[in-house]
Amino acid sequence: MIRTVEAEPHVSAPVLAAYSYCEAVTGQQARNFAYGIRLLPMSKRRAMSALYAFSRRVDDIGDGSLAPDVKAARLEDTRAMLARVREGVVTEDDTDPVAVALTHAATAFPIPLGGLDELIDGVLMDVRGETYETWDDLKVYCRCVAGAIGRLSLGVFGTEPGARGVERAPEYADTLGLALQLTNILRDVREDAGDGRTYLPADDLAKFGCSAGFSGPTPPQGSDFAGLVHFEVRRARALFAEGYRLLPMLDRRSGACVAAMAGIYRRLLDRIERDPEAVLRGRVSLPGREKAYVAVRGLSGLDARHVTRRAVRRRA
Repeated sequence: MIRTVEAEPHVSAPVLAAYSYCEAVTGQQARNFAYGIRLLPMSKRRAMSALYAFSRRVDDIGDGSLAPDVKAARLEDTRAMLARVREGVVTEDDTDPVAVALTHAATAFPIPLGGLDELIDGVLMDVRGETYETWDDLKVYCRCVAGAIGRLSLGVFGTEPGARGVERAPEYADTLGLALQLTNILRDVREDAGDGRTYLPADDLAKFGCSAGFSGPTPPQGSDFAGLVHFEVRRARALFAEGYRLLPMLDRRSGACVAAMAGIYRRLLDRIERDPEAVLRGRVSLPGREKAYVAVRGLSGLDARHVTRRAVRRRA
């Protein structure tokens, strides 16, 4: 069973400053993520901000304009910093606030730091310009850059004592990460194409006549772009349904955090499904008031209760 480990009641000034830096990065760069983690108690929110700030650094290296060999070198430097965190040799007066905050978070919670190595591996796949022939191929990438984040987050959340099926919690957290990442891929399909990246499986693109790619605001001539989007939406919905089984295993506020983040992406998926070509015209997003509604719904526990009732019906 994965148990929540409470953070130390006293946090030193240098560590608080490091966490403040990570929280500022999170608030500025991850609005959807920030809506979810604000529902957590302070210690968990700080730990999640440290995880995000590290992940943001890795993503920024991968998305930057440096040459691929320079990116690879900087990613390995970041991996070396992670090794220092894992070894517990980062001191409170270290000049890297992310290293300081992550070190404290890893002592306060049972965070599986190997997941951050997986994230670096996934971004190295981007640096190498890898493409994916099948969904099974793409899943490997998604598990590195998103499934690992789900498992890392579970280390912060912990699980409720006596929760049914808790041994599968890491699996559900991983699957929920895949659902979020596939939604991201659909939302960013044109932006990624502009950066020379194609994530959707080549088999799927060929099946729907979209192998020519997405260089403009309209689908490739003669393609069934809507069919492609609806196919991927169904895949994402199945992943969400499986991953949502995690919710009843979490305490109220951790469950609210997960439900809020996942709920925002499910609503993005709804918008994409209603108007598939919207992702070619611009970035699909939700207004702030709708995100706030999703957060309140998560805090109410409606999604967790829905999953529990559905599980009971299946066993009946």
